[in-house]
Amino acid sequence: MSEKRSLPAGGRPDGVSGALSRRCFVSGAAGAATLMVHSSLAATEETRELRLGVIGCGGRGSGAINDSLTINEGVRLVATADLFAPKCAALWKAMREAHPDKVAATDSIAAGLDGWRRVLDDPSVDIVLITTPPGFRPSYLTEAVAAGKHVFAEKPACVDPAGYRICLEAHDKALANGTAIVAGTQYRRQVNYLGAIEQIRQGAIGDLVSASARYCAGGIWYRPRKEGMSDAEYQLTNWMHFIWLSGDQIVEQAVHNLDTMNWVMGGNPISAFGSGGRFTRPDDSEMWDSMSLDYEYPGNRVVSFMCRQIPGAAADVGNVIRGTQGECQIGGGNAGSRIFDRAGKKIWEMAGSIADAYRQEHKDLVDSIRAGKPIVELRQMADSSMMAVLGRMAAYSGQKVTWKFATEESSLNLFPKDLAWDSTLPRPQFAIPGRTKLV
Repeated sequence: MSEKRSLPAGGRPDGVSGALSRRCFVSGAAGAATLMVHSSLAATEETRELRLGVIGCGGRGSGAINDSLTINEGVRLVATADLFAPKCAALWKAMREAHPDKVAATDSIAAGLDGWRRVLDDPSVDIVLITTPPGFRPSYLTEAVAAGKHVFAEKPACVDPAGYRICLEAHDKALANGTAIVAGTQYRRQVNYLGAIEQIRQGAIGDLVSASARYCAGGIWYRPRKEGMSDAEYQLTNWMHFIWLSGDQIVEQAVHNLDTMNWVMGGNPISAFGSGGRFTRPDDSEMWDSMSLDYEYPGNRVVSFMCRQIPGAAADVGNVIRGTQGECQIGGGNAGSRIFDRAGKKIWEMAGSIADAYRQEHKDLVDSIRAGKPIVELRQMADSSMMAVLGRMAAYSGQKVTWKFATEESSLNLFPKDLAWDSTLPRPQFAIPGRTKLV
């Protein structure tokens, strides 16, 4: 069994009452069974309206629900939850303006650390979109599956080995339940990525030899601490800069490239070795500026990977796969894909739209539910997320770290115990190779 995590305590930052007690799905078997029957009906009735709930109403949550409402017919937004009530209200307003016929007449807003539970306890919700800060996703995923909900889960799936193991259990439980989990690794549904992978599989560049991937970007947002904030409230507000919440850039953002590499290589790496550091981060940020890693795959194949977020530095987001007969370039965003032979002649290319890919993942989710063949792809996203965690562990510690150690032996569990709004948390500190221990 995987490590257990203490789920967040109740309470809201705005002082509004209404905390809900946590329901135990083991002792509450009758209620869970009712929810399971409800979701089962969604999987067999092709024309029944599917009702959506969003947990995490920031930029990614707003984008995800807009994509689902845009591409799907017969769906309706009925519930929202976020740490902060104003984010829920803003999402309702925006969706009502964009999709007035696909939004419930009355706002359903659940705020605070226990708001997510109200969405999962709502029997009218068929599909839950989990777009919270990454640190919460493993626990919310497993609880959503226990509640019999279909799920869209944004990337990454986890930020540590403990969360990875939780995700694997949730994947298997969803398969047993007959409920869907579609992952927010949208490049798996972008036509130029699909086309490039097909060309590689058909031998267009010969046998795979090596690859390189980069997610080099500019700076990222930072929210200063306000007077009166507890440690927990500040870190939740400024979540990108705390590793238990974001996993650092390599996990939160660059996982897209690593997912592509796992896809290309057809499995997980054997080990990772690398380095990195920080130059421009705020003093209380735990994030590094950059990481450079070598991932070793079976067959003596090496993926060279780099990520960074440095203001003013050149951006480069893309992947190059090298084979015995040529190379394939797969660009990030809308950059498209190309294949060149050994002489440098372009022999294939394909354009692609990332906006289309964002929407397609939600269409595939709804279509699979209506067809009675729910997609369950959490394991694939969890593997790629764990690949990012593996790289971070190697860079932070300065050690070569194996996949076996990270996934089977590591005891690393970053989530705070008994998290509440007034929690006192350890002082932020960034990793120093040679001092930071491999756990």
